[in-house]
Amino acid sequence: MLNDIERTLYHEQTILRRLDELAAQITTDYTGRDLTVIAVLNGSLFFMADLLRRIQLPLRLDSLSVSSYHGGTQSTGLVTFDQTSLPDVEGRHVLILDDILDTGLTLNAIRDRLLAEASPASVRICVLLRKEKPRARELEADYVGFDIGDEFVVGYGLDFDERYRNLPFIGVLKPEVFSTSALPD
Repeated sequence: MLNDIERTLYHEQTILRRLDELAAQITTDYTGRDLTVIAVLNGSLFFMADLLRRIQLPLRLDSLSVSSYHGGTQSTGLVTFDQTSLPDVEGRHVLILDDILDTGLTLNAIRDRLLAEASPASVRICVLLRKEKPRARELEADYVGFDIGDEFVVGYGLDFDERYRNLPFIGVLKPEVFSTSALPD
């Protein structure tokens, strides 16, 4: 796996220090409020676990399985919800956690559906990474770990074809690896 990485963007300790800062801000912003965190599976799992252990508040945790990549390196533009019902967040403050803000399609679809169907008190978005690029749908994250260029990154939960999630850092994947023929079975 390490041979497939062009370069490391953020080492594990850098990520964890930034999560300390994010958690402190989230704790301050949500003190005295009923907070529900909704993690977007599978990419946000590492981010979610490390961030939530740092938030010093009682909170509820739920998850949504949503995708728009379907195995490739570009969003298909079609957002698929893998479950039929949404978490019960009526009257609660919701913080959506996702690994990366790229096109904005997935996070917009989640936010719009929550607002239309679940009656939350508020919805905010927290992402580990935000790509600096034009988005298919305009969306701003309320909390951002790191801004990155428009590169294909893996590690710390981010994947290519369900691989590389378990790397303890965030790195840029070599372009030649994008070919599925280059991946072992």
